[in-house]
Amino acid sequence: MMAQPLVRLVDDDADLLAATAQALRLAGFRVETFEAAEAALQGLTPDYPGVVLSDVRMPGMDGLELQRCLQALDPDLPVILLTGHGDVPMAVAALKAGAWDFLTKPAGTDALTAALRRAVSARALVLENRLLRASRPEPEPGDPRLLGDSAVMVHLRQTLSRVAEAGLDALISGPVGAGKEAVARAIHAQGARRGRAFVHIICAALDPVAFEGEMLGRPAGASPRQGRLPGALEQAHRGTLYLDGIEHLPPAAQARLLTVLGAGEYRPAGAAAPRALELRLIASTSADLGALTAAGSFRADLFYRLSGIVLQVPPLSARLEDVPGLFRRFVRDACRRADLPVPALDAAIQARLMAQDWPGNLRELQQLAESVALGLAPSPSGPDPAGEGLTAMVSAYEAELLRSALRRSGGQVTRAMKALHLPRKTLYDKLARHRIDPAAFRPQDR
Repeated sequence: MMAQPLVRLVDDDADLLAATAQALRLAGFRVETFEAAEAALQGLTPDYPGVVLSDVRMPGMDGLELQRCLQALDPDLPVILLTGHGDVPMAVAALKAGAWDFLTKPAGTDALTAALRRAVSARALVLENRLLRASRPEPEPGDPRLLGDSAVMVHLRQTLSRVAEAGLDALISGPVGAGKEAVARAIHAQGARRGRAFVHIICAALDPVAFEGEMLGRPAGASPRQGRLPGALEQAHRGTLYLDGIEHLPPAAQARLLTVLGAGEYRPAGAAAPRALELRLIASTSADLGALTAAGSFRADLFYRLSGIVLQVPPLSARLEDVPGLFRRFVRDACRRADLPVPALDAAIQARLMAQDWPGNLRELQQLAESVALGLAPSPSGPDPAGEGLTAMVSAYEAELLRSALRRSGGQVTRAMKALHLPRKTLYDKLARHRIDPAAFRPQDR
């Protein structure tokens, strides 16, 4: 059976306190009553499972000061203020400073219970998310999609760490399947908002109507007692909002998004007044947003807002030296999920890996790894090196190792020789046999 929703009710008027408490209990709430704000603070912890309903005008500590104290204790604890008509501007200011909602006296029972049920639902969601984060097992260090010693990945990790620490909005650009979501989650995880929500929105699924409901929330049913479903902005407040594939956002939704971001506030479905909006925005794209903007199919003002910080995620073909390590990690993870032993990866598999250009990027590599973990091991798309025999596969693998070493060394043979632990003559012999020119890997003068 679902527990009764819990409300901590604060009012210095004893008669009004008793009447409000009785009405709430009849509506199905569990009510804790206090005649002073100082007393209401006693025993509250960040895991308090209820919400607070407080009068504004009280002797000593008033409702606004109580709200500030509660926000310092837990910024996600909903506080609803009860105020007279003359105090509405003050209550609106409190709302923008972090209060959940306010109601003017005398508040009708239906309006009061509907507001409280919305707040209780939001509180339950916050506590559930905290519990899930606390119970989640620790993964292996680092998202496997961001691993690798190639120069492009080392640079990407360094850049995203700086962006995360600075708390900046960012645009992530790269081909489909290259790991843009992993970059967005890493920025969130390394930043000051790591303890807040990371809200992932797939823009291709939004039309202008769906955008309003997805962002601002929607009623959960016909009855006010059923509350509402919180929108993405409400969930991402003080956290991170990730817009995946922003090039697919319809023009009307682009304009609406700009309006909300520019105002710094939003009005959730069913709320009495706007609420402050404070979040980090991360967007990703597989398209050339600059070209779309020039063609008039993407708003220029939104493009310029997003493109201040751009992180380029390389295709897998630009970091082939990372493929063997990534593949082993994907296989190991798949075997762990399926509770299977990790298979040996022989030279034939290694040759297959290095013979592909991976148009599907990390997603394609991960799918192959999962198939190998399950013992299916289909040949990758493209030329099948297995048809050429083991000698040809080993030769292709050796050639790709030589190219990888030259890429890392910038075409410097001495550095490649040391990395491969080969004598100079042996290295030159192998380069000649595979028709590899070190000069092709040296940076070109611009």
